[in-house]
Amino acid sequence: MNPLSLSYYTVPELDPPKTVDVAAACGCDHVGLRLLGGQPDGEQPPVMTDPVLRRMTLGRLKDTGVTVLDANTARLTPATVVSKFRPFFEVASAFGARHALATADDPDRNRLSDRLAELCDLAAEHAMMVQLEFVPWMAIASVTDAADMVRRVGRPNLGIALDALHFDRSGGRFEELADMPPAWFAYMHLCDAPAEWAPDKAALLHTAVKERLFPGEGGIDLVGLLRALPANIPLALEIPTETLARTVPARERVARAVAAARRVAAAAQT
Repeated sequence: MNPLSLSYYTVPELDPPKTVDVAAACGCDHVGLRLLGGQPDGEQPPVMTDPVLRRMTLGRLKDTGVTVLDANTARLTPATVVSKFRPFFEVASAFGARHALATADDPDRNRLSDRLAELCDLAAEHAMMVQLEFVPWMAIASVTDAADMVRRVGRPNLGIALDALHFDRSGGRFEELADMPPAWFAYMHLCDAPAEWAPDKAALLHTAVKERLFPGEGGIDLVGLLRALPANIPLALEIPTETLARTVPARERVARAVAAARRVAAAAQT
């Protein structure tokens, strides 16, 4: 059975200790922790600046047995100074995170590959992987863009974070995944979304960060996608449901997400 991880965007109203508790109560093996909003010079979440909150989070991880799958997000832009991400990796490593999620919004591929190589080297100092997430409205917009960048950078600790929504909205095809090494895919972000959608950035962004659907409730071929990826990889539940969250508590939403993910995963294995 695929291990499950509870990602930040599913329960953004919870602080990290409560996220861990809800993950454990609903049967998740891991959590994803949001340590940056993308830029090391921007406003930082409290967990990056509050040692008491970090100790509380570590305590809940130890008590529940839940582990940290990934820390997010390191975004590479034309102005990025990679060394400024060092505190991000130090905190992520202290939590035992295995992966750092990175996005790329720099159209200069030579500069981007150099910066991404630096980021991987910084991650390697902390025994961490970097997972490059392609996002349709950014410079690395598709799984083929991400694959080209992984090949160009050539670092052994660089892989691809495949988000089901982004794969679908970027026009990804299962045949493309067959040409990529399975080791590039350490986990995937699982969600669903309506079959009909608007291609403009504002609409894509709104769905991505506010209104996704539970697996099996939309139009994405999740069963086919899971069959195209390595068997039993962790599934990170990234399912923001802003409207539903106004009336349904976090734990109930996560329980629904877990049940839906298990149904889809079971269907993919038949």
